[in-house]
Amino acid sequence: MTTLKTRIQDDMKSAMRAKDSARLGTIRMALAAIKQREVDERIELDDAAVIAVLDKMIKQRRDAIAQFAAGGRDDLARNEAAEIAVLEPYLPARLSDAELDAEVRAAIDAVGATGSGDLGKVMGALKTSLAGRADLGLVSARAKALLAAR
Repeated sequence: MTTLKTRIQDDMKSAMRAKDSARLGTIRMALAAIKQREVDERIELDDAAVIAVLDKMIKQRRDAIAQFAAGGRDDLARNEAAEIAVLEPYLPARLSDAELDAEVRAAIDAVGATGSGDLGKVMGALKTSLAGRADLGLVSARAKALLAAR
């Protein structure tokens, strides 16, 4: 079984052979971010950590799209959207709303959370299991709502 990092490296080689410069640039940027984190932390990243890096990159691009659209720079927003399209296939499938609620409820029960003061414990439990599968901002909002109802 190949790792996600190996798959990305293989895709980079394929993009080189196909002379797909846009895809190649995005993949190289992703590999550079992965390598930077490995150097900074002096570890070899596993698939979960690679997914976290890619998820962060996608979030940054979504924020940039919003900024570029507000500034009337649709050309730059399209470039960012193209980068997202290259990066997203490396992430696991996103959770549906029902699946997300079930995961949050399970985490609340697992940590024994009783109110909104336990949000940090719940998010700590969810952060690693939901990396790349859900927007953690949305997860936090769902967790707050469910904890407030207790």
